[in-house]
Amino acid sequence: MILKIINSILILFALYMGIKQGWAMFSGKTAMLEMFGKWDMGKTSVMVLGAFTMIGAILVLFPKTFVLGNFITAAGILLIIAFHLSDRDLKGVAIELPFLILSLLIIYLQHPLAKG
Repeated sequence: MILKIINSILILFALYMGIKQGWAMFSGKTAMLEMFGKWDMGKTSVMVLGAFTMIGAILVLFPKTFVLGNFITAAGILLIIAFHLSDRDLKGVAIELPFLILSLLIIYLQHPLAKG
């Protein structure tokens, strides 16, 4: 029971972060455009990535789309980690790693409302 409560809190945190970061990308916040711009991603690409980030965060809420949502979230994080690694920016990688681990931990703990 306590694991389900902890996992629910983790899912809500992941939802908040996914919506927050996804909206920042989708709305074209200057910081996001600058960060992705150094990797030659234009505004439209950043907006699409932001939309996928928000969709992934929302899909995590539902047991039937839980794994797909986490997959989308983890794929986006891995993309950003790969970009940081291509720049040899270990600080950027270190910032993203906890979010990747969070996504994997949520998958491991499974959806708290799933039957089984």
